[in-house]
Formats: sequence, C-alpha cells, structure tokens
Amino acid sequence: MAGHNKWSQIKHKKAKEDSKRGKAFTKLTKEISVAAREGGGDLEANARLRQLVDKAKYINMPQENIVRAIKRGTGEMPGVHYEPYTYEGYGPFGIAIVIETLSDNKNRTVADLRHIFLKGNGTLGESGSVSWMFKKMGVVRGTSNKSEDDLIEALLEYDITDIKQDGTFFSIFCNPKSLAEVKKAAQATSMKIDNAELEWVAQTTTELTDVQTAKAVDLLSTLQDHDDVQNVYTNLA
Repeated sequence: MAGHNKWSQIKHKKAKEDSKRGKAFTKLTKEISVAAREGGGDLEANARLRQLVDKAKYINMPQENIVRAIKRGTGEMPGVHYEPYTYEGYGPFGIAIVIETLSDNKNRTVADLRHIFLKGNGTLGESGSVSWMFKKMGVVRGTSNKSEDDLIEALLEYDITDIKQDGTFFSIFCNPKSLAEVKKAAQATSMKIDNAELEWVAQTTTELTDVQTAKAVDLLSTLQDHDDVQNVYTNLA
C-alpha cells in the first residue's frame, strides 16, 4: 500500500514550519469551527472535534484560540461561514492529486486552484477523475524506537491494514472507525504521535525521477500553501 511517500514526509515537515509561523493555526481554526458547526461543541460527543483539538494542542495553539473557533462554529460568536469542498486533478507527469478545502467563496477557490494547476503543468479535473485511485483511511503518524514487528504485535487486535516505517518514523493505516482506538493503542507503546486523522491514501503509486519529483512537489507545495487548502494527497511514490 502507498501512503508513506516523499510528499507525506515533505508535508509533515511543512506542517511543522507552518505551525511556527502561525499559518497552521489559521487552517486548523477553520476545521475546528466547521467540525463544531456540524457536530456540536461537546468534545465527548464529537469525535472529529476532539481529534482536531488534540491536533491544535500538539502544535501549541493557545486555548483561547481553540475556544473561539468552537464558539464560532456553534454560533455563540460571529464568524465566517466556511464550507468543505474536495477537488481532484492531475499534476505534472500524470500524478493524481486530491485536495480538501474549506472556503467561504467557492468560485474564488476554484479559480485559484485552476490557475495553480495550469502554472504547475497540471490539470484540475472533474469530480471522480482520480478519487477512485484513493481510499479514505485512518492514519496515525509518529516516531517510535520500537521495531515494525513489535508495533505490529502490539496492535494485532486492532483493525490495522498496514504499517510503514522510515527510520524511527511510522505510518499506521487503519479502518477509519478505528482511528481513535488505534491512536490510543499506539500511544500505549510509547509511540510519540505527530498526527492521527482521516486521509485519502493512494492504493497504487507513480514513480518519477528525482528531477520530475521536484517539479511535482513544487505544485503540491504551492497547493498546500493556499489559504483555502487544508490537505493535499497524491499517488506520487
């Protein structure tokens, strides 16, 4: 299975950089507000919101920012109304790309994405054009000093589909419904969790040369940096 690839590693590093300059706060605030609007502000009753609040705490978002985002979502405070949209397309050299956005102006977002794709030698496609190559899965990512075999043994009783290792960095793939319990079980093994969320995971990957990969990553990075874009997924190996 794909999932732990060059882009996932670069994206992971970018997330850390973004958190330092506050950009991650802005994007996560949107997600928290939407999750609270859709499922309520109670963390115990809203698993998605609880997951996002955990992520916010991990990147050291101030508590008052979290509370404000939740209250904007539940309508207790005024705020911009964001809607989730998913877009698909092809990047340079035929890589498939799925983009998750939160936007208060869909027309603006589409126009911006089309421009970014065009400039990066890609094409913004129709709905369903590439999503069939991906599967929505729960993914837990983090570092551990344990071996892959030890982690597999510790998580045998859970609905795990795959574990990928890159040095001390691990990606654990699971049934979306099992994400919370898999995260908890991984933490019990002393794994330091960087993030645990639902992702579009490519079921097969596309291999490119280093030069081609650099051009593809330029497009992916530009997409990820857009204010309306929350997540970018690809089948780039």
